[in-house]
Amino acid sequence: MLFYGSSSIRLWETLGRDLPGLPVVNAGFGGSTLAACTHYFERLVLPVLPRSLVFYAGDNDLGDGQMPDAVLGSLAELHHKIADRLASVPFGFISVKPSIQRFGILDRIHAVNDGARRILATRPQSFYIDVATPMLQNSGLPRPELFADDGLHLSYEGYALWAQVLRCHLSRLV
Repeated sequence: MLFYGSSSIRLWETLGRDLPGLPVVNAGFGGSTLAACTHYFERLVLPVLPRSLVFYAGDNDLGDGQMPDAVLGSLAELHHKIADRLASVPFGFISVKPSIQRFGILDRIHAVNDGARRILATRPQSFYIDVATPMLQNSGLPRPELFADDGLHLSYEGYALWAQVLRCHLSRLV
């Protein structure tokens, strides 16, 4: 099971312990955008020959000022590459997280997450993994305990929540 994407994947140091008994490979790279992940797909994903792919990226694109349509264009391109090159491989897209640092662009985060659902629905092996909803308080604000001091990256509690959500989707990934 290949985990691919931005620093939220790269920094997941407890990934193997959080999903015990599963062969996981972490191919996250810091600061990456969804566009960069699409660009490096052939170099970083294909040589691994993954049996399943779990992906997280998009918030760096939005944080850099990209509009949702551009981010969704990158996701559509990546999704096409997966369908073309890894036709039978399950693909789970982890929703863009509503971080404290990027709360001011929450409307764009929601737009990307909504658009991602539509893109993923075009391929039976693809599915959306909603971490955004449980990361918000009832008030709509991000849950502070889920984030590191920078308000962007995840804390231990944040990764524990992601693992809990992912375990609900394991039957589709293995």
